[in-house]
Amino acid sequence: MSDPLDLKLNQHFLGKAVRKDLLQRVKRGTNVPSFVLEFLLAKYCASDDAQEVEDGLKVVLRTLQENFVSPDQSNGAQITVQQKGQHTFIDKIQVYYSEKEKRTWARMANFGSGRISIDERFFRDQSERIYEGGIWAECTLAFHPVEDDDYSFYVKDLKPIQLPRFDYDGYCRLRANFSRDEWLDVLIRSFGLEPSKMTQRLKFHYLARLFPLVEANYNYIELGPRGNGKSYSFSEFSPYSTLLGAPTSASSLWWNASRKKVGLIGYWDVVAFDEVGVGVVVKDLEAFQIMKQYMANGNFTRGTGEVTAFASMVFLGNIDDAIRDVVNSAEHNLFKPLHKVFDLAIQDRFHYYVPGWEIPKASQESLTSHYGLIIEYLASAFHHSSRKVNRFAYVKGACKLGSGYAQRDQTAVIKSVCALLKLLHPGSDPTPAELDEYLAYAVEGRRRVKEQLNKLKADDEFAHIDLGFVDASGQTRTIYCPESEQAPATLRPSRVNRLPGNDVIPPTIFKSEVKVVENTAPVVVPPTPPPPAAQVNVVIPPVTVSSTPAAPVLTERHYRIHYDAVGYSYQSIMGDYLPGAKEIVVEDAYIRHQHQILNFLKFCELAVRLAKPTKIKLITKFEDEIEKAEALAKLATIGESLKAHDVELTVEVKETLHDRHIVLSNGWTVKIGRGFDIYQRPDDWLHIGASDMDLRPCMETSVDIFRSK
Repeated sequence: MSDPLDLKLNQHFLGKAVRKDLLQRVKRGTNVPSFVLEFLLAKYCASDDAQEVEDGLKVVLRTLQENFVSPDQSNGAQITVQQKGQHTFIDKIQVYYSEKEKRTWARMANFGSGRISIDERFFRDQSERIYEGGIWAECTLAFHPVEDDDYSFYVKDLKPIQLPRFDYDGYCRLRANFSRDEWLDVLIRSFGLEPSKMTQRLKFHYLARLFPLVEANYNYIELGPRGNGKSYSFSEFSPYSTLLGAPTSASSLWWNASRKKVGLIGYWDVVAFDEVGVGVVVKDLEAFQIMKQYMANGNFTRGTGEVTAFASMVFLGNIDDAIRDVVNSAEHNLFKPLHKVFDLAIQDRFHYYVPGWEIPKASQESLTSHYGLIIEYLASAFHHSSRKVNRFAYVKGACKLGSGYAQRDQTAVIKSVCALLKLLHPGSDPTPAELDEYLAYAVEGRRRVKEQLNKLKADDEFAHIDLGFVDASGQTRTIYCPESEQAPATLRPSRVNRLPGNDVIPPTIFKSEVKVVENTAPVVVPPTPPPPAAQVNVVIPPVTVSSTPAAPVLTERHYRIHYDAVGYSYQSIMGDYLPGAKEIVVEDAYIRHQHQILNFLKFCELAVRLAKPTKIKLITKFEDEIEKAEALAKLATIGESLKAHDVELTVEVKETLHDRHIVLSNGWTVKIGRGFDIYQRPDDWLHIGASDMDLRPCMETSVDIFRSK
């Protein structure tokens, strides 16, 4: 049932609002981005009449069924165009220029073709993103039957789903019809959540997830429990954000020297890293060295030149410890879950630490049944705010911060307030009371960062944690973090307990001189303790060095491999999860062509080397009997060679097969959207990357590694 805010939103933002509960109904069971679904809902379900809405939903679902294909359906989609002559798809399309051929081509991610002819009229007036990251659109493809031409499909019509142009001034004028609190609730409902069930503080936490989307070069971290929606803002809420499931290579993220092109950092408003915990496998430390410079200055050095970019950096992870125990511990801190590559230099560059433990897990009760702004429209407003709106000078002049601020503290607080103004007051200024509210929230997020640095550092470099500001009444206010306000171990960490390297020793033990006699247990010579302390003997056990590296900590992983990314061989994706898998079941409907069978062979080689299985079972299917006979003969050859390694290969044909995944008997399942077929064909088989798959550019796909039920 509509409420006054629904009526007001539809009055002023007619055609730009949608019922968010409809999105939840359609979203289940599909991996279509939310902003694409809302485009369809706004097109077919723009009514308050229940029957019209139900009829519209049927059209939306039918449109998805007929026009949206997943990557593993690309072969069937191409056959459909060939047989029908033309067909309309909802897909991500990118236009690129082939220097060798001196012409433009289009590639469509899910359709599975990178050689689609496209006329200039379809992209001449589009957003630049159609050349870089690509845009989602309704694309009508037609079949090109001329055998002498080296392409089979061409674009007959193109209707962008993402807005090619955005009227920011109009957006600001419409926003002026709402009070601050009304607009805050509109933003929360646009998330799909119901604000009437939240405290003001919780609303601000959800709002903080939008800070990196509206403020360029913003460094954000959130650690909290699983399932509270941390990743949603950066994987679903905006087409200008990309979520990476693991640290990527320096060439993919920053600069590809061989192609002389900037990496992901140059094409997105936000680059987010999911699951930044200790279990993450880091293979390219250079990526983090460059990250330090970029997080500080918004640029990085390549060769003799310098690259400037505007993308914000987001780091998301889980924290499993009880927060009360951590803040009251002399040994641990709230950065504990981070991988060791996130050293003090990177941590000091975080502008805001959102306490994810205060954000509840997503549930049906927290969802709204009311209207919110269409995600694509709101994301366009945020994109404009990030690139073309600067509130830094205003905030710096309007705010009076307390004493003891380091330059990074000041920058962090001001940028956080700027983000709040862009979100809540586009085109206007806040009242003094509202500005005080924003300052208090901004200072808290930076203080949370600094408290952890102060616990980690052996000296007083970060000791000034009592950050504050002068409010509108002229009073100086010191801001505290709720979780640590009564925690002496965080507020006043003991320096005597620090050792070089930021390690912490138990507070009841002071330093001792240790003499180690070869081949004997260490002899401990305690110093003369200062009265009234008692003498404490410290026994250090003999140190043994193992030549076997410690096994990696395995955790579930969910991430996306972007088009042209490198560093994703089968071993880097799943190698850590194979040991101990004595039986392996591979379900993949596309092990039929020569290159697909070779990919399966590469996987078998990896499995033999790392897992030493006794059985490998392949479940697949074929288009016809000829294809089946040819493929089974090649698979039989692989099976014979596996026998030499005591591995039995069985092949089962299942005509109803659709999904692609690998089930390991050690309890893990690996699901790759494109199966083994994730690599681009090399331009030349004598080019680098032709045989080393870590160096081979990839197609776009998703990777999910999780424990089997």
